[in-house]
Amino acid sequence: MSLLGLVTACGGGGEPAELTGTSLDPPFEVSSTPLVDTDGEAYSLTEDTDEDLTLVFFGYTNCPDICGQVMATLAGTLTRLDDGQKERLDVVFVTTDPARDDEAVVADYVSAFDPSIVGLTGDLAAIRDVASSMKVAIGYFDASGKELDPATLPDAGYDVDHGTQVFGISADDDVETFWSSDVSQAQLAHDVTMLLDQG
Repeated sequence: MSLLGLVTACGGGGEPAELTGTSLDPPFEVSSTPLVDTDGEAYSLTEDTDEDLTLVFFGYTNCPDICGQVMATLAGTLTRLDDGQKERLDVVFVTTDPARDDEAVVADYVSAFDPSIVGLTGDLAAIRDVASSMKVAIGYFDASGKELDPATLPDAGYDVDHGTQVFGISADDDVETFWSSDVSQAQLAHDVTMLLDQG
């Protein structure tokens, strides 16, 4: 899964409630490389995320398990927030499988969870650049576990290995917090509320 490198968790310093997620010090600096949204328009995770907090998840629509779980958590988290909080929050899905996940496929996928979720695809090189800035590794493997060349992928029959964390991009365009894939809706909604209150 993802290579998160050296991650430091910051303590809460006596706060009555602490974050479930992990705070990063120093934060990850997010690449400004533009991807492509479901309308075919350029979308940068730094230039086009203007809210106080942006939650980002890397996955793919043919994912057999974890992606659907995390996407359902993100959608459920949105239902736990009030309108004012949702206005200050973006939720973004970035495909790690652009060969199969074009704009239309991604649009259908994210809308099945929540129509407010932004879906992104694009060139694999651009996706990998953005992912690597957030310490997410992406690999392609056949059914036997053999690694495949992403430039010559078959039409079907392969899996994508990718980071499963949910990343929180601040208004300063840095990843300051991340959550593991098993975070619950209640935990994530609690943390989002705390981060928005702090912002």
